[in-house]
Amino acid sequence: CMNYVFPASYAWGNFTVLAVGIWAIVQRDSLDAIVMFLTGLLLTVLTDIIHISVFYPPNNYLTDVKRFSIGMAIFSLLLKPVSCYLVYRMYRERGGE
Repeated sequence: CMNYVFPASYAWGNFTVLAVGIWAIVQRDSLDAIVMFLTGLLLTVLTDIIHISVFYPPNNYLTDVKRFSIGMAIFSLLLKPVSCYLVYRMYRERGGE
């Protein structure tokens, strides 16, 4: 559904952060992985805001698929601060300061 509204950079950015997040979960002793994941999440918050604001279509071009895509992107953006908080707690548990 993202293909109808957002460019490929939106998907690539979020899927890259997802891959780094899987790496951070698998490597429980690596502090670098969790720092990269937290940095990636914070960066995608900024890029998601830019993508949503730049590529939001006019009202007369909104179809149901576009409306759903934008709704899911906004929902993902709203959940990212919670994810950042949880990842920061993992960072502190692993010995980060």
